[in-house]
Parts: sequence; structure tokens; C-alpha cells
Amino acid sequence: MRPGAMAAAAAALKLPRPPTSAALFPTPSPFGSRPAPKPMPPPPVSISMDPAAVDPSHLQALMLACAHSCTIRPSPPPAAAEPVDLRKLRVALAHSFLVVSVSCSARFLEDGGGGDGQRLLGLGLGLGRQEDRRLVGFGRAVSDVGLTASLHDVVVHPSLQRRGIGRKIVERITRVLHNRGIFDISVLCTEKERPFFEACGFGDDAMGSTTMMYTRKMHR
Repeated sequence: MRPGAMAAAAAALKLPRPPTSAALFPTPSPFGSRPAPKPMPPPPVSISMDPAAVDPSHLQALMLACAHSCTIRPSPPPAAAEPVDLRKLRVALAHSFLVVSVSCSARFLEDGGGGDGQRLLGLGLGLGRQEDRRLVGFGRAVSDVGLTASLHDVVVHPSLQRRGIGRKIVERITRVLHNRGIFDISVLCTEKERPFFEACGFGDDAMGSTTMMYTRKMHR
């Protein structure tokens, strides 16, 4: 047999190479087969800094829908969120240095029915026409009008969170404070809220101070 024929015969007898483990079990892409969903843009909103534009009962309903408590108690908090005292809320609004409210059309408050959105609409807001405006975001600041200020009660309706509304509220407040020459701005937040305020520019105090709350029970 000629050398060329012998090589061809040897090649024909070669067994196919077994598939590699990478071929049998391909490593999934860390990014998945679909691109990560982009955050939804906020709905058309109107922003006001007029305290008179905030109905305290509407704000009370929004805070309840967000399970937001305005009271720091020495005792353990209740299991369920409680409505903020309406009388105290009116006083707080009247004495706030800055108030920012955000409203939008009621048709954007869709959360599947029966959830926080329905609870919000059921507490003094009414169902009204589809294009009625609803309070969906709020934030306020208190200040000595000279050196320091602090942010309080920054809330956004649950069905519209993670869409940039809360950031708009904080940016509006801090911009006005900076324009007044106030740069010592603090916020008291939970661990859950911390990433949001960090994204808005807040961080640990450069002087290393620690926020402390008075917790001793008052004797009457």
C-alpha cells in the first residue's frame, strides 16, 4: 500500500474526540440572556414648594401608605403603621423651613388594586375623576436659617418608588439650602433608607459624630 493510502486509512480509523465539559455544560453568562430592565421614567409630575399646596389629611394618607412613622418612641414600635397625629402634622408643616410636595394624575397610581394605593385613595383623597391630581411625594426641612438644617419625612407613594421622584425632592431641598448658605445638612434614616440617601450625596459625618436620640421615658 502506498504511503498516502496508508495515511488516509489511519485517519478513517480515528475515533471522534469526545465533547468537552464546556460543550456539554456551557457556563451561563453572568448577565443572563436578557439585558437588565431599565428603570421606568417618572410620570409627568408637578413640584411645589408652597406649604399651602399640601393638604395635611392627604399627607397623612401618603405617610400611612408608605408605612412611614414620624414618631421616635422609647418603647417598641407598633406592629402596624399608625396614622400620624393630624394636629401635630399641621403644626410641623407650619413650622418647617422648606416643604416640597409632588403630585401627579391619579391614573398613575396603579398597584393591582387592594394594596397601598387603594388605602391611600381611601383616606381622604376620594376616587374622583381620572385626571385628578394626587399627592405622591413629599419632603421637608427644618433649619435655624443660619448654620444647620435637617431633612425629614421624605416619602414617595409605593407604586411610584425607584423612579427618581424621591431624588428630585431631596435635590430641590438641598439646592435651596445651599443657595441660603447652609451646608451642614443632616438626615435621620433607617438602614433600609440609607442607600437612597447615599445616592443623593449623604454620607458619614466627616467629624465622626454619632446621632443620638433621647430615649428616657418622661415622668408626668
